[in-house]
Amino acid sequence: MYAIVEIAGQQFKVEEGQEIFTNRLAGDLDAALVFDKVLLVDNAGAISVGAPTVNGASVKATIVEHLKGEKVIVFRKKRRKGYEKKNGHRQALTKVKIDAIVA
Repeated sequence: MYAIVEIAGQQFKVEEGQEIFTNRLAGDLDAALVFDKVLLVDNAGAISVGAPTVNGASVKATIVEHLKGEKVIVFRKKRRKGYEKKNGHRQALTKVKIDAIVA
């Protein structure tokens, strides 16, 4: 059984027991979350597609940890002008464990 759910503006294909990384979510460690924007549910071949969401479907999850992603280097340069700018960014992430899919 899997579901496609919208979490923090992004769509994820999730299964029970799976751990995913999302953009930073509000909440403490081991806090329970419920995601109601379920777009599709596949239950052993029986597919339910929402318009836009599946009625009565939800995904229950738990926050495992808050962390930062890998550093991304942004380097800008204009040739022959002496212009160089280097900047780095680390995205704030939340690791979430999917506990149950209710359909």
